[in-house]
Amino acid sequence: MSGGKHLAKGSAKPEVPDDGKLCLFSMRFCPYAHRVHLVLDAKRIPYHSVFINLNEKPEWLTEYSPLGKVPALQLPKEEGCPPLIESLVIAEYLDEKYPEPKLYPTDPLKKAQDKILIERFNAVIGPMYKIFVNNEVSPGTITDVSNGLDIFEKELRSRGTEFFGGDKPGMLDYMIWPWCERSAMLKYLLSDKYEMDKERFEKLLKWRDLMEKDEAVKCFYLDGETHAKFMKTRRDGEPNYDMLVV
Repeated sequence: MSGGKHLAKGSAKPEVPDDGKLCLFSMRFCPYAHRVHLVLDAKRIPYHSVFINLNEKPEWLTEYSPLGKVPALQLPKEEGCPPLIESLVIAEYLDEKYPEPKLYPTDPLKKAQDKILIERFNAVIGPMYKIFVNNEVSPGTITDVSNGLDIFEKELRSRGTEFFGGDKPGMLDYMIWPWCERSAMLKYLLSDKYEMDKERFEKLLKWRDLMEKDEAVKCFYLDGETHAKFMKTRRDGEPNYDMLVV
């Protein structure tokens, strides 16, 4: 186990207890790995975490993650202890394997529609990522983020519920949350102290406040200032993966 420290080149293989628990290979600031932490915590599935330095990946990583990526989930109770990669694949596997609480809708059409919305959120992720990693940001990039979020504001209004999942978060909520949590760093990264339009995104802002109170979200939550501090180290070319390790 990494104990919160990100393992890098030259590090020994993690000594994961032989206790049958799932093992998640992650990175503390990776939004895709964050998705899997949310699902595991929402379902209260016991698991171990091994954090990986993505700039200096340990030589043994491909033994646990075939493409050397995070997230990667090891399944010790399955024959051969197979690994799963890709956040959406892992999330859907967990929802089927551990059905309580069910995160995707049980109705096939509604599930398909939520999966489409998760895919459409890429229109937000792309321009938002540009803002995160670049020192110079064009006004058009911020416009692209807002236009992408309009889809989800409209969807939340049409559903008439507090969460996309109804009266509590569902898979759609958790799959888009990592970037919504990180959006709070924009006011620290942008010189004009960007804030979301309170009228344009009334429902989404209320949703964001409610999501912060969710138990699964609280398990892995970081505030905007902390996310911004890490992102600044990444911008400088020396990401400080272990900035939270005491």
